[in-house]
Amino acid sequence: MSDRPEMFEGVEEIWLDGEFVDFEDAQVHLLTHALHYGTGVFEGVRCYDTDNGPAIFRWEEHLERLFDSAKVYDIDIPFSREELTEATVELIDREGLASCYIRPIAFYGYGPLGLNPSESPVQVGLAAWPWGAYLGEDALENGVDVAISSWRKYSSSQIPTNAKTTGTYVNSVLASLEATGNGYTEAIVLNKEGNVAEGPGENLFLVRDGEIFTTGLAESILDGITRQSVITIAEETGYTVHDDATISRGELYTADELFFTGTAAEVTPIRSVDDNQIGQGTKGPVTDEIQTAFFDLIETGDREEWFRYV
Repeated sequence: MSDRPEMFEGVEEIWLDGEFVDFEDAQVHLLTHALHYGTGVFEGVRCYDTDNGPAIFRWEEHLERLFDSAKVYDIDIPFSREELTEATVELIDREGLASCYIRPIAFYGYGPLGLNPSESPVQVGLAAWPWGAYLGEDALENGVDVAISSWRKYSSSQIPTNAKTTGTYVNSVLASLEATGNGYTEAIVLNKEGNVAEGPGENLFLVRDGEIFTTGLAESILDGITRQSVITIAEETGYTVHDDATISRGELYTADELFFTGTAAEVTPIRSVDDNQIGQGTKGPVTDEIQTAFFDLIETGDREEWFRYV
């Protein structure tokens, strides 16, 4: 396919509804319910080339969240966790990938086109492709410039914030478009109370006086798997972590350090917010220690329960 995006170059197959199909044949009908109403759930997972071979990072936790998200929307995934695991491992092996990004997705497919999707079939897909640093190749070392978005994160009283749903990501798309359109790498989104929620696709951590703070679940965030991992790593490294924090917009500007976490973003320093320099405007020492510990663990695969080897 001549107009294939560069990131998908070399990808041969996608798993769709129980079968491996050619990349170009992984298609759905124009009247797919999820295309019109956003009725799908998904995950983003990384497979790393560890010292012990290719391994999917925290696969079980991602799979559990996929099924939990599906439950919220009455999406009855017609495959077991074991079947999806076997398909994912085989897909990575068939593609010959030592490291990659994995996208599982379940959605209401082609059926009666009304708001109620109950008569639409559930479709499930798995794709895997190489993907480097999400926010830019130098972001992990030098940090990113971000801006507070004018778009607010929706409340859990409006749409469940604990579910990773396709339709809700229009909120993130708007925030990201606004930030990049104004010359920033990424956005920070506030919740309806005006306090910090998260990034469009990342959780946020703040460092102050040697202690680490991250916004709590009541702040309209998605509880990221990398967020959970970094909290554990930071506590085991000896830091006090406040994982149920309320962070005001003003606290961002005076933070000693800020960083994003996420499957795609991994551990990315933030060097400025709204053109206000954070700390020394470089990756801070706490961020550096956490980031180093994170990637050391990825490389060695020391925490065996966090890895599913391919």
